[in-house]
Amino acid sequence: MRVTKLFLAGFLAAASLSAQEGFSTAWIDSSVDPCVDFYQYACGEWVKKNPIPPDQARWGRFQELAERNRKILREILEKAAAGGADRSRIEQQIGDYYAACMDEEGIEQKGIAPLEPELERIRTVSSKAELPKLIAHLHRLGVNAFFRFGPMPSFEDSEWHIADGDQGGLGLPERDYYFREDAKSKEQREAYVKHVTRMFELLGEPAPAAAAKADTVMRIETALAKGSLEVTKRRDPKNVWHKKKVAELGKLAPAFAWKTYFRAVGAPAFEEVNVDTPGFLEAMDRVLERESLADIQTYLTWSLLRRAAPLLPKAFVEENFNFYRKTLAGAKQMRPRWKRCVSMVDRDLGEALGQAYVAKAFPPESKQRMLKLVAALEKALEQDIKSVPWMTEATKKKALEKLHAIRNKIGYPEKWRDYSKLRIVAGDALGNFFRAQVHEFEYQLAKIGKRVDPNEWQMTPPTVNAYYHPLENNINFPAGILQPPFFDPKLDDAPNYGAIGGVIGHELTHGFDDMGRKFAANGNLEDWWTPEDAAAFEKRAQCFVEQYSAYTAVDGVKLNGKLTLGENVADNGGLRLALMALRDVLAEGNGQKRIGGFTPEQRLFLGWAQVWCSNATDESKRLQAQTDPHSLGRYRVNGVVSNMPEFQQAFQCKPGQPMAPEKRCRVW
Repeated sequence: MRVTKLFLAGFLAAASLSAQEGFSTAWIDSSVDPCVDFYQYACGEWVKKNPIPPDQARWGRFQELAERNRKILREILEKAAAGGADRSRIEQQIGDYYAACMDEEGIEQKGIAPLEPELERIRTVSSKAELPKLIAHLHRLGVNAFFRFGPMPSFEDSEWHIADGDQGGLGLPERDYYFREDAKSKEQREAYVKHVTRMFELLGEPAPAAAAKADTVMRIETALAKGSLEVTKRRDPKNVWHKKKVAELGKLAPAFAWKTYFRAVGAPAFEEVNVDTPGFLEAMDRVLERESLADIQTYLTWSLLRRAAPLLPKAFVEENFNFYRKTLAGAKQMRPRWKRCVSMVDRDLGEALGQAYVAKAFPPESKQRMLKLVAALEKALEQDIKSVPWMTEATKKKALEKLHAIRNKIGYPEKWRDYSKLRIVAGDALGNFFRAQVHEFEYQLAKIGKRVDPNEWQMTPPTVNAYYHPLENNINFPAGILQPPFFDPKLDDAPNYGAIGGVIGHELTHGFDDMGRKFAANGNLEDWWTPEDAAAFEKRAQCFVEQYSAYTAVDGVKLNGKLTLGENVADNGGLRLALMALRDVLAEGNGQKRIGGFTPEQRLFLGWAQVWCSNATDESKRLQAQTDPHSLGRYRVNGVVSNMPEFQQAFQCKPGQPMAPEKRCRVW
């Protein structure tokens, strides 16, 4: 499911926190003029005192909070893994999954034997006619082979799920990695082929045969990439909505027996399917026609191996790390086993583990204060919509209808997921992983043709993240992010409004960014804008495209202003809304009291800036700039405040200083 998300490159939540783990003026570098580089001013001391840990590619406030959350989850899991007759069913599941994952010695002794039945299944396919059943089986195991299949809310009637087939099957981060001609991209492709070669060697292939198989994988994936849609084009929902009758799939990819696949994968009966990228199915069809059965088997073996690698013996785990985390992201060391296993339990049994996390880290009073913050931000957005000078009254009316229809989900689900049918076996790490994938796949497939449950969450409770769902028109804030430095009940309103208030405003604004604005109050894809208002929006949005495209990520790699447009619009609108909401609070009699020498408005801007303090490897910056719709932290700070006259007034910046430029961008 495609959802617009606030970027947070880390995982996990918090327990007892010292002042310096949250918002703190101690992180300020007073040698820097805030009007010249506000990010460096607000974060300089934090950046200096928080180098990147060797097991990380990026280290920022998101990762810092995620690490604290992970420690809470580790305590929960180690207690559950210790066993005991009084364990609940949930404790048995999460405890045995974690213990099996942590059993490195047992995994090493078994070697690749747990994977062998699946490898044999691929090896023994005797004709291309058997491929649909095989691919269906791999999809049920969570293996991203060729394409993706599952449910999605219909763009035409978002209350109902429709079947969806999407592009997939690539081992590199996204399609352009296969085609960029700069030296670094060529180097990464060469490293990828060497990585695939080494993985086949670990399976027992002689070096020449392994190298030949790696070349085959690269050839097939490149052919699939040619049919894939670029990340910037995928931002337009009209580019990924192509409703077809099931029979029409045979025209796009006649070499693939679709009905056989749907039966084998366990899909319920359906008549219509959305095909995100029709050109991709045509490219896949050419691969199935032209490539030999043996070469397709090689590609499928690689797809399986790549997915299973984290739970195979040490040599596979290390080689997987060497390419995906070290070469692509710049991490120096592998994360400790316990961190990886905590993340796996959170991924596969997230709402089972999340129940215990919420009990420890998210008291009811935090939820109540969050609800008040959300209400304040929604009030500010209503004022903003009513006052923007570029929008006609007709479109404003529709925008207000959409705003008033937004639902708020805070902390955790009203009803927890039931995992009782998922069998977790002590000591069976890879088996548990595959059974968890099958369980999730079946859970998702059952949605096809059924009503959308607006109470369902797309993130687990401990996740340090938040998101707006355009098809459900709701904002979602897991308990994991509702911790310092984002939300600290012990602090005054100003830094909270700057941090979590900015996040709330960000998610609300997503409903009216370049993607979200194309969906109506009921979640349907619908053009509710007058032509003149749409043109006015596009003109203002283009200002952001040009502004952020001028920012350098690393080594001459610029940010992609088109890819990051939605997030940049949301950042700029979100912080403006947070400031409007804070001013309302201050006007109610809470005063303009300085704290630590800073006015409330200055503390709001510092609160926003300090959630983006970070250090990152060059590789990580490159990866983010080329694949991520979120800008780098420095620009999420400086790019936003430089567009706000309110910031320039708060810090008395002179016209023409970097944070007070003559040209400013604004949509909301």
